[in-house]
Amino acid sequence: MDLRKLKTLIDLVAESDIAELEVTEGESKVRIVKSSALAHNQVMMMPSQGMQQYQPAPAPAAAPAAASVPAVVEPTGYVVKSPMVGTFYRSSSPGSAAFVEVGSSVKEGDTLCIIEAMKLLNEIDTDKAGIVTQILVENGQPVEFGQPLFVIG
Repeated sequence: MDLRKLKTLIDLVAESDIAELEVTEGESKVRIVKSSALAHNQVMMMPSQGMQQYQPAPAPAAAPAAASVPAVVEPTGYVVKSPMVGTFYRSSSPGSAAFVEVGSSVKEGDTLCIIEAMKLLNEIDTDKAGIVTQILVENGQPVEFGQPLFVIG
C-alpha cells in the first residue's frame, strides 16, 4: 500500500469518530485503531500473521521520583543527528570496514554512516571537521528523525 494512502487513512481516522478501520487492497491488509487515551496521535506498526496492523503507541508511563532518575549526561562536542527515520549501518556492506570508528579524524563531507529508508541507502555526511568521540547507535539499529548518531569533538 502506498505510504501517502496510508497517511491519508490515518489522518481520516484521527479526525473522525471512527475507532477502528481495516482496509484490504490486493494481498495487503491494513488495520488502524484509534485510542482515546493518548495525548498525541502516535502510530506504531505491529505485524500480525501476514497482516500489517497499525495501532497507536501506548501512552508513556509516569516518570519515577526525581531521586531515582540518573542525571542525563550531555555529550560535549558537535552532535550529528539522524535526518530521517530508518535503519543505521556503519559500513556500506556487512563484510566491509566501518566508515568511521571512535578516534577517527573526519573532515566536512566525509561519510559517517548509511541510513536505509524505504529500501534506499542514504549516506550521512558530516558538516563539521573533527574527531569522532562517540558513536551513539549500534549497527543495524532503527533510528528516529533527530536521534543523535555521532559526537564529533
